[in-house]
Amino acid sequence: MALAAGGRLGVGNDPRFNKSRCFEPFPFPAATPEQAARIRDLAEQLDAHRKRQQAAHESLTLTGMYNVLEKLKSGEALTAKEKAINEQGLVSVLKTLHDELDAAVLDAYGWSDLSAALADPAQKEAASETLLVRLVALNAERAAEEARGEIRWLRPEYQHPAETPRQTAISIDAAGRSKQDAASSDALPQIAILRAPWPAALPEQVAAVARVLAASPIPLSEADLATRFTGKGAWRKRLPQIVDTLEALGRVRRQGDVLTAAD
Repeated sequence: MALAAGGRLGVGNDPRFNKSRCFEPFPFPAATPEQAARIRDLAEQLDAHRKRQQAAHESLTLTGMYNVLEKLKSGEALTAKEKAINEQGLVSVLKTLHDELDAAVLDAYGWSDLSAALADPAQKEAASETLLVRLVALNAERAAEEARGEIRWLRPEYQHPAETPRQTAISIDAAGRSKQDAASSDALPQIAILRAPWPAALPEQVAAVARVLAASPIPLSEADLATRFTGKGAWRKRLPQIVDTLEALGRVRRQGDVLTAAD
């Protein structure tokens, strides 16, 4: 996903970070002060550990340490050179810090139920896909919030120190299409989709379904949802699974045979 959202640069066509697509739209967790402090403390410990070991061993590199870390995770045997890196970098300590940081971040998202599966090589791929689906659904929820003028500032004291977020009303017509009521030229973009092509990839499918439900002025059945998209093939068979996933995440509320976006 990072490679798809980023760009390429240079003679080697190296991946390039694009903050407007890779960072700014990313749905960070709504962490409590205690959770944020835990994440910050572990991140500082991680940074200090790497710097301390590199200062003690001039030839030690981050690339070498993390290559060994991946082997430790997979259970592969280390070469003699890698064993030396493991000892110099105390890579087992590095692994413990990363594991604790991952667990703290999952806790901040409220997704600690995935911790064991992500640590199990046999379940990791399926759990990673579930994690991606949840992030995409959360991204769609945040987009709907921002369309209503609700901004979750990552650093409010820096990003928005003087005033409250400006709100722009979004009204929706009977056909389910959003229209902008704000007169200013920088009004928020439309988020509803009417007869949109069914996306090819699962994350985009989840986001599209969540957007339609968030923009709809009335509850929709699964059959109504299907009419909002066009596409060939058996894509309709995946729609109930996506709805079930959004419902399990608390993003969709089911009332009998109809669906609404959760508040």
